[in-house]
Amino acid sequence: MAATTTIRLPPKLRARLGSLAKQTGRSAHSLIIEAVERHAAYEEQLRSLVKEALAADADIDKTGEVYRAEDVHAWMSRLALGETSGRPKPWRK
Repeated sequence: MAATTTIRLPPKLRARLGSLAKQTGRSAHSLIIEAVERHAAYEEQLRSLVKEALAADADIDKTGEVYRAEDVHAWMSRLALGETSGRPKPWRK
């Protein structure tokens, strides 16, 4: 069974939710649950991307390998066209 959480909504937001609930035939509860789920997924994805970026930055510091954007874009374009292509050569610091 789900736990109960109480939130206090400003009157204008509560009215907006009530209006949306009527328009969509859904309950305000279901709209709130969906909004919280979407925002939680967004925050989790954002934190994952930041963690990945920090790891990539640490890898650059460790190896000194970086790539020119135009080389990476050209490589990705070739891959998107189904062409087999070797990875671009790194440009060192």
